Amino acid sequence: MDKKLKIVTAITGASGTIYAKLFLEKIKTSNEIDHEHLSLIISEQGEQVATHELGADWKTDIPYKEYSNTSYYAPFASGSAGYDAMIIIPCSMGTLGRIASGTSNDLISRTADVMLKERKKLILVIRESPYNLIHIKNMEMITLAGGIIVPASPSFYMHPKSINDLAFTVVDRVIDHLWISHQTKRWNL
Repeated sequence: MDKKLKIVTAITGASGTIYAKLFLEKIKTSNEIDHEHLSLIISEQGEQVATHELGADWKTDIPYKEYSNTSYYAPFASGSAGYDAMIIIPCSMGTLGRIASGTSNDLISRTADVMLKERKKLILVIRESPYNLIHIKNMEMITLAGGIIVPASPSFYMHPKSINDLAFTVVDRVIDHLWISHQTKRWNL
């Protein structure tokens, strides 16, 4: 029997909750994910931004277990739980900075710290522009520690027809880094 991935998704207060929503919707049907361990953490600011951008009912029809960002009583707060990956989508620069400095002041930053110390996959979908030198140095620190920085920079060469098509160009890159098979448009000359 093939091992299914245990995944934690976190949403912080950066704009771009559409990426998280589409990511969660797309992976919910994957046979490669342990759906009993598909977990979600949302920061207080993340919830506010998500509601502002997508409306109050944005989480309907997404199967996951949600954990409070203010509690460490979640299985993935310890490396012994054996989670495989964490995706922070979108990731604010404040969250990036706390992770880069090793400051675990909430469940999101603690879980990211666990992923790095256990050499598990940590993907940060940052959504900020422009970057200052502190942002760049923090991205460097995360990369040197084993994390993956995926800027929420959509691509246009597939001729997207809608906002969702455009957002999927970022979401599909995230899913590619999880090595999950999925349908997507690919560059093909």
